[in-house]
Formats: sequence, structure tokens, C-alpha cells
Amino acid sequence: MPDAERVYSVLLVSAAKNVNDAIRELLQETLCVRLSEANSVGAAKRKLAEQSYDLVLVNSPLPDDTGIRFAVDAASGSTVALLLVRAELLDEITDRVLPHGVFTLPKPSSRLMLQTAFHWLASARECLRKTEKKAVTLEEKMAEIRLVNRAKWLLIDREGMDEPTAHRYIEKQAMDRCVSKLTVAEQIVQRYS
Repeated sequence: MPDAERVYSVLLVSAAKNVNDAIRELLQETLCVRLSEANSVGAAKRKLAEQSYDLVLVNSPLPDDTGIRFAVDAASGSTVALLLVRAELLDEITDRVLPHGVFTLPKPSSRLMLQTAFHWLASARECLRKTEKKAVTLEEKMAEIRLVNRAKWLLIDREGMDEPTAHRYIEKQAMDRCVSKLTVAEQIVQRYS
């Protein structure tokens, strides 16, 4: 059942029309997706350079390459990659791509196995999304701390305050004016710059 709240951008890299048709249909039934397709690694690289994707599905081999390196490269950011490989190569290729976060499935795979894999991919993408949000929040907090410290040092330098006094001044201004310490710090930096 598609999740109406989250739409996943998916890049399907496969040269096999019958596989493309089956995966396309199954993806639409399993997840809400915006699907792009490429029939070679070269075409897939161009598409990936133009836009980022939540999920990349690679049906190996492709006309111009095995697709293994591409799957590893695609999974290096916030994209989750799935590599479909011949059953007899599954263990060897899984050993190569597992350390890079690439999921693998043997082919042929059952409909149920593919549906389950699509749910796992979506789950992994959501975990990455949460991690990205935490990183952004942490970066914002660090930027705020740097700006408040800069404002404190300006008060120390220009107003002759010591550090505890400068810190208390910024906190008191924020409380008295019902604004954040960041706002007070921005105004102090503006005043002295």
C-alpha cells in the first residue's frame, strides 16, 4: 500500500524491459514514487548528476558496465541503493558492496521479496532523513554558539567587559526584550562591525 505522506524519488537503472515493467508496477503498488529510468550506467550517472534520488535500483549487469561501482557511488550520500545480481554471484558481490551500504537481492526474486526490499529501502531512507535533520540542527546550534561568542568578544573588546559579564549581558538583553540570544548577538555584531 502506498504511503500517501511520503513520495520517494526513485532511479531505476536497468536495460531489461520485462524487469523494468515488473519493478515499475510493483513500486507503484508498494510505495508512492516519482520514477526515473536509465538503461545504462552512463545515462544513470547523468541523471544522478542532475538530481538526487531517495532510492536507486540497479539491475546488474548493464550494457556498458556491471553497475556495481555505480551502486556504491550512488549510496555514498543520502541515497539508498539496491543492486539486483544473478543468484550465483550474490555472495561475492554482497561482500564487496555491503561495507558501502548497498542492499543486494538475487535475481530472479519473488514479488514478495521485492516488496519487502522496497519497504526496507524506504525504512533505511527514513533513518538517513532523521540523521540529516539532526546534523542540520547541530550545525545551526554550532553557528549560534559561534555568533554569541563573537558578540561576547566584541563586548569584551569594545565595552571592557569580562567574559562572564558579557555573557550575562547577552542573556539579560534576550530575556528583557523577549528575543533569542542569537538575535541579541546579531545586533551586537552589527553594531560593532
